[in-house]
Amino acid sequence: MNRRWEGGFLKNGVFFFQGTSLLLKTVPDSAADLELPPEFKDLFPSSDVFTVPALIGGKVADGNDDGGDIFYISVPPDAPLPPNWRAIPVRRVLSLLPEPAAGASKMLRAFHIAQWRLESLFCGSCGCKNGDASGETARLCPACGRMEYPRIAPAILVLITNNEGKALLAHNTTFTPGVYSLIAGYVEAGENLEDTVARETREEVNIELCQIRYIASQPWPFPHSLMTGFSARYAGGTLKPDGVEIEDARWFGRDELPPLPGQGSLSRRLIDLWLADKL
Repeated sequence: MNRRWEGGFLKNGVFFFQGTSLLLKTVPDSAADLELPPEFKDLFPSSDVFTVPALIGGKVADGNDDGGDIFYISVPPDAPLPPNWRAIPVRRVLSLLPEPAAGASKMLRAFHIAQWRLESLFCGSCGCKNGDASGETARLCPACGRMEYPRIAPAILVLITNNEGKALLAHNTTFTPGVYSLIAGYVEAGENLEDTVARETREEVNIELCQIRYIASQPWPFPHSLMTGFSARYAGGTLKPDGVEIEDARWFGRDELPPLPGQGSLSRRLIDLWLADKL
């Protein structure tokens, strides 16, 4: 029996991951076409089925249904897929959901845990093969007792505006050619989030900020981030890309935008809020 995505999220299904892709029966063109494969676990006999508790801090991981456990299967990277199955990048799936921050939380949680399990096969202290801790989502080394939890790396995004009502957008060297997005970066040891916003902006485009304000956050397991979104105002300095991470940076008005990041990301959500004059 196929399970359909309803209202932007999956109800009571099993997620099949292969690398950074979700395995689907069809190639989706929209959220209405998203369809998961049947729950035939014998299709991949060399894979294990893992259960991820949907409850996080007393709340259900996806507020759109009644919770329960999340099941997923990590399919070996070299496993041939059955006829009509396709490996669709998780990023592509996110871009099809109308409200990814709410609708995709179960998938993102399962995907994050799946990636972490593959990266935590061995203890980081003594090298022994890890086991699973009882009663919580953690790895437990049977030799030295080291406990390891899923890695989460906090990062910032910031939508910066100036006195002319324009927004600063930048082209990172890792972006698709022509695409511009927000200044972003990882939090370093000893920093709070606002410090990171100011430092990353200074390092990447040589300007100072004021009125730094938190807006929203989004889990983003590519590979294991928690994106935190901010708005800020230009306070001074001459705009100058660092030439290492940032290739180009410019002030854009609402009627002169370059190609933007796809739907589903927090960066695009912040840009859309600015376009709607809500920032």
